[in-house]
Amino acid sequence: MLVFDERMKLSWDEFHSLSLQQRAESFRMEGKVYHTIFSQQFSRHDLEQLSRLATKIRRIAKSKAGMAFLQSLLPHKRAMLYFQQPSTRTFLSFHAACPILGMKSSEVREARTSSEIKGETPEDSVRTFSSFFDVIIMRHPEAGFAEKIAWLLSNTERPVPVINAGSGKDQHPTQALLDVYTLFRSFEDRMGIDGKSLAFCGDLKRGRTVRSLAQLLTNFEDIEMYFVAPPELQIESDITDILDERGVKWQKADKLEDVVPLIDAVYMTRLQDEWDDKGESRNIDFADFNFSKKLLKQLKPSAVIMHPLPRRNEIPDEIDNDPRAVYWRQVRNGMWIRAALFATIFRRDDVISDYYETNNG
Repeated sequence: MLVFDERMKLSWDEFHSLSLQQRAESFRMEGKVYHTIFSQQFSRHDLEQLSRLATKIRRIAKSKAGMAFLQSLLPHKRAMLYFQQPSTRTFLSFHAACPILGMKSSEVREARTSSEIKGETPEDSVRTFSSFFDVIIMRHPEAGFAEKIAWLLSNTERPVPVINAGSGKDQHPTQALLDVYTLFRSFEDRMGIDGKSLAFCGDLKRGRTVRSLAQLLTNFEDIEMYFVAPPELQIESDITDILDERGVKWQKADKLEDVVPLIDAVYMTRLQDEWDDKGESRNIDFADFNFSKKLLKQLKPSAVIMHPLPRRNEIPDEIDNDPRAVYWRQVRNGMWIRAALFATIFRRDDVISDYYETNNG
């Protein structure tokens, strides 16, 4: 029987009035992640464990025998991918991660394909999913909806883990996990993530990937962050207040070229104009917030260029073949880190580690 933190038994209003840290702690089970809702749930230890596990899974999967072992771990589990917003990489990486561990998956990608078109509430739809599936991965336009569902299902006779695959403009924790994993891989021979300088560039006000990653990076030491964006789309105080609280050095910049020589990684983002109410983003000049080819000469040889994708004009195709461009590695890393998350949620992480040590010792 699953035993949740006592705070989970509070009413939704009482639970949601708790501090974010208290709520985040309630989504764990026996010291490990259960629901994945916020990037703040993950400690440095969690990030290192997940990253190492993702690498072990990636290496085990290279052999036929290794893949057969992985696929034997969770063939009795079923995943529901409930995506109420468009998605390519997030959806497909979860979809691809499931069979690596033997899991079956189903999907509902539009309300009109479910009983919501008949007036069923999204909450009742998810309760229905929980009757058939063992984990629910959900993307929803409403901020905080995944958290509410996690609380709701934890107070039913059939609780199942909920993974937030993007909620409103606030959180995208598994994107942040794959971004951290990409940084781990990029800097594993360069003293790790500690001491690195990173620039976030583009639509930072509405970019949930930036918001989640910036918060995760506070787990590392001597990090410095630069936020490069038009004034209308600059990072806001809800994030910078957290950085100040954690003692992270940060500053805002008006042009990407001003910070490129100083950084170890640049995280580019597109204009998030799907959140416009009246097309207001069309009047913003984005010229100083694109990574042009001339900036490659100013970028450190050891630095990396990242992007959560999709992209528009902020990175031209001709940069793709530069060895410092790792955004296509990011895409594939998403599959491995999400497989590692499944393995951790369903407590198969130690089994994987034992197999890896036995066969790669």
